[in-house]
Amino acid sequence: MLRRAGCVFAEEEARLLLGAARDGAHLAGLVRQRVTGRPLEQILGWAEFCGLRVAVAPGVFVPRRRTEFLVEQATGLLPRAGASVLDLCCGSGAVGAALLSTSTVVLHASDIDPVAVACARRNLPATPVHCGDLYDPLPAELRGRVDVVVVNAPYVPSDAIATMPAEARLHEPRTALDGGPDGVDVHRRVAAAAPGWLAPGGHLLVETSRRQARWTADACTRAGLVARVVHSPRLDAIVVVAEAPIR
Repeated sequence: MLRRAGCVFAEEEARLLLGAARDGAHLAGLVRQRVTGRPLEQILGWAEFCGLRVAVAPGVFVPRRRTEFLVEQATGLLPRAGASVLDLCCGSGAVGAALLSTSTVVLHASDIDPVAVACARRNLPATPVHCGDLYDPLPAELRGRVDVVVVNAPYVPSDAIATMPAEARLHEPRTALDGGPDGVDVHRRVAAAAPGWLAPGGHLLVETSRRQARWTADACTRAGLVARVVHSPRLDAIVVVAEAPIR
């Protein structure tokens, strides 16, 4: 049934669904959800990310493997143990959870979607997870003190959402996908406000795409940051890394 529905990794998905099913009737229900397009991770209730099992609730953006490159880049830029990190547009909190699993950091997270925030609080039980638009809900004492801001904000152009696979288009929130006409609207807002939150020499890291990378980097440069684009052929992932000047 999974193969007929177009699931590329039908055997692996079948194994996971069999492992999650309580009985035959429950298994049939799980398979029905999958063949109608619901993401496997939302059905299972978890996604594998950076070697972790991250809780994923229905209606929450599913962490992608390419975002592991964002975690790798951020880990390499942490200046010290106890560095201050902000996971902005955190979704399920997967990026923050991955950083906490390998580094000693003081983490804050933020997302505009209350459903995502509730999910992130499950994955980050000891972390303040704030609900609101970008930096708006953050405590004022973080201003000028954040060493690393990691961002997996939406970067799909609005007109391109209709061409996305149904499992993303129909089952993940549009706020986690829609980046505006050219895909960079949220990146521009993130970059413009970043200097007020970053510590001197701090870094803003934004996941982006080949098409949007130059515009994301330009937004960081216009904000007064020194930007560069890094690429992982292994994960087919692109991150803009932007450094705040040392005042």
